[in-house]
Amino acid sequence: METSAFSADVRPAPWTGRFDGDGDAHRRWWQAIAPHTPASADGATRPAVVVGFCSDEGVRRNKGRTGAAAAPAAIRAALGPLAYHLDRSVFDAGDVVVDGGSLEAGQERAGRAVSGLLDAGNLTVLLGGGHETAFASYLGVAGSAAVRGSEAAPGKRLGVLNLDAHFDLRDEPVPSSGTPFLQMARAEAAAGRGLNYAVVGISEPNNTRTLFDTADRLGVKYLLDEDCSAGAVEEFVAGFLADIDVLYLTIDLDVLPASVAPGVSAPAAYGVPLPVISAVCRQVAASGKLLHLDVAELNPDFDIDSRTAKVAARLVNTLLA
Repeated sequence: METSAFSADVRPAPWTGRFDGDGDAHRRWWQAIAPHTPASADGATRPAVVVGFCSDEGVRRNKGRTGAAAAPAAIRAALGPLAYHLDRSVFDAGDVVVDGGSLEAGQERAGRAVSGLLDAGNLTVLLGGGHETAFASYLGVAGSAAVRGSEAAPGKRLGVLNLDAHFDLRDEPVPSSGTPFLQMARAEAAAGRGLNYAVVGISEPNNTRTLFDTADRLGVKYLLDEDCSAGAVEEFVAGFLADIDVLYLTIDLDVLPASVAPGVSAPAAYGVPLPVISAVCRQVAASGKLLHLDVAELNPDFDIDSRTAKVAARLVNTLLA
């Protein structure tokens, strides 16, 4: 495997999709996306760079249904045929691959790749992977000049917005897909900061009292799934965005109803409607504060007609528009 800050562990494979013709009027994602190189640039609009995080070690440790390591390829396959209406260039930097139990090393490699891409002026997209993807994203975002600052420019207030049925604040001796946001909180505390963390879609029956207590102790803002009307979510997200400078958005696909997203480790009995989640993505994209995003918990082994992969692709497309 070849490794660099830009091409991760494995270089990108060719994208595929329906062919209707050459030229902008016919372009689909597979025709528009190009392999990333250090020289990749876009003269007018901030380019986006996709990196895959092929991991389900965190899900295995969390006693979930494994298979998420195949998700980056499934999301790319669902994105490829979509019509390309974006005004920005998009590049693919390849995959970080977690082999066996080497989760922490994989997270560090992905974090370095994300930091390098952010510092080069890109909008970064990490395709997971279980929700252990989130800590890899955090390492990349927190390590970037945009957040940590420099002598020439002060650091910026980072907000972490999670669309998820779960807090993922478990206090466990070994990191997993259930621990990333507690890991973030501890890392921020060690740096003398507090974690600015909000969650849309929490399922009360699927989070113990201990997790709610941890969230309250850390000052986590959250909306329960049953309270996620379109208006309530828009107001919640707007309030969160108002108090930050830059945003890391993470989407755990199990925030959606199981009928919409069956291909996840923990399908939701209730979930937040897709139009509401899509509206959050549009709101975040329009804010101008989006620094980095990831999509996690797609498990192709349990997907039906690629429904979940297609939803993930649609949300990524919306966020980059």
